[in-house]
Amino acid sequence: MPHQARTPSRPLAGTVVLDLTTALSGPYATLLLGGLGATVVKVENPATGGDSARTNSPYYGPHGLSTGRTSDTDMSVSMMGRGRNKKSITMNLKDARGRAAFLRLARNADIVVENYAAGTADRLGVGYDDVRAVNPSVIYTSISGFGAGGGTGKAMDSIIQALSGVMYTAGEPGTDPVRFGLPVGDLLAPLYAVIGTLAAKVQRDQDGVGQHVDVSMLGALTSLLSTEPFDALEQVGMPLRTGNSVPRLAPFGIFPAKDGQIALCGPTDTFARGVFRAMGRPELMDDERFATRDQRVRHASELHEMVAAWSQGRPRAEAVAALVAQGTPAAEVLEPADALRNPDVLRREEVVELGHPQHGPTGLMGPGVPIRFSHADVRLDTPAPHLGEHTEELLATIGGLSVQEIAELRQAGVV
Repeated sequence: MPHQARTPSRPLAGTVVLDLTTALSGPYATLLLGGLGATVVKVENPATGGDSARTNSPYYGPHGLSTGRTSDTDMSVSMMGRGRNKKSITMNLKDARGRAAFLRLARNADIVVENYAAGTADRLGVGYDDVRAVNPSVIYTSISGFGAGGGTGKAMDSIIQALSGVMYTAGEPGTDPVRFGLPVGDLLAPLYAVIGTLAAKVQRDQDGVGQHVDVSMLGALTSLLSTEPFDALEQVGMPLRTGNSVPRLAPFGIFPAKDGQIALCGPTDTFARGVFRAMGRPELMDDERFATRDQRVRHASELHEMVAAWSQGRPRAEAVAALVAQGTPAAEVLEPADALRNPDVLRREEVVELGHPQHGPTGLMGPGVPIRFSHADVRLDTPAPHLGEHTEELLATIGGLSVQEIAELRQAGVV
């Protein structure tokens, strides 16, 4: 059949997600689901001020950025990013009436996502078994530090980085471990959670059966650590920590320029020849120290010193242009403010400008959905809600509660 043009829709349009998450790992997962078109209902505790990210400094309000709140409409920049494409409902799940109201919502939900410490949702009475009892087809996704039945203790990103071993993959040999600037544990687990959730949805759409999807931050990060052969490197005497260069792929690393740094990757013979030609030293490919990949690895320090001596005498744009012209992968090392405004990522809406629900565009950048579809509309286009902004609407439309029931819950402080 010939392809028939139709208006692109959102891949998860019509899918209802109950979001019991806070901080970063869970909210990033539900942010992606919202960007894919799901209706995300963010359930927040009215007694604690909602998601902990709502009190993350800095804030944005009518007077711009500030380190503390200056007006009633100020919103944390963290929440402005993580709360997009979501609706906020307040509900105290420690109250039996709150749990009952939540389960009314859960009857009509497709997906529930939570990132409490393992076992907390069960103790609150909103765990997988509780939700499955009212909705057998539900997909219930849990993100925790150590997974169901895993380790004990609080799991913050730095704790997960410490336990995963990644802190000993960066930095120079013999130096202290290095914490990654990005919260990689908090950001990797939600990616696996979304993959698992969508896979479970495909299976549920085939057999009608829901299930529990369980992802641990530690497992997600450590599994990626194992993609590099650190055990093998250690056994053959190669250093595990090599700073800004990778000797086993030489020439490969970050090198100085007159006005910053450049990155180049020349692990193959073809790419290495490009480096030598860009340096004006094509004869180095015939030098027995650098003629083969294994030889370049053995003489990596010497080779990297030569590259650095060449690059540091040139502006980074000039050095990169010379390498690229010879077919070698190379780029300028950008600072975050410049990287977030790279035309390539802006064009594809992989990074987008954040908006405030009252005060409009902010000039601040946040994540988009870095996936493009040939026939689907995917974007984060609704600003983050204020705490409890949609409580009455969602209790009525999804939970089926009456005006009187909602009024009684509000009067009791449950919502």
